[in-house]
Amino acid sequence: MPFVRIDLPAATSSEAVAAVSDAVHQALVQAFNVPPDDRFQAIGRRAADEIICAPEYLGVRHSARIAFIQITCAPGRSLDMKKALYAAIAAGVAQRGGFESADVIINLVETARENWSFGGGIAQYAL
Repeated sequence: MPFVRIDLPAATSSEAVAAVSDAVHQALVQAFNVPPDDRFQAIGRRAADEIICAPEYLGVRHSARIAFIQITCAPGRSLDMKKALYAAIAAGVAQRGGFESADVIINLVETARENWSFGGGIAQYAL
């Protein structure tokens, strides 16, 4: 049930967008045990003035080619699972999407299951 938002630089090719999308989903399947058909993503390409990132933060240097990945999901995963997810996403996006792993910024947002509707105006997980 994760919902993923991915923001990439405007110049990112369609092939790289697909590769990033696939890498993020594969990491969710492997690290969070998400079913393979549970795939909900919104991907945007942003102009240079619409994607802002500090050149260096917490000892990590960033280039202008940043990938912001925000994952909204239900709570309940352990810290080790979260760390495995972050590592798998960064490695996969670097390997498949052509980004540097240091340029993969990930934000995890946890929300209760009753806050989701997968269509029809029904809170499927609240029933």
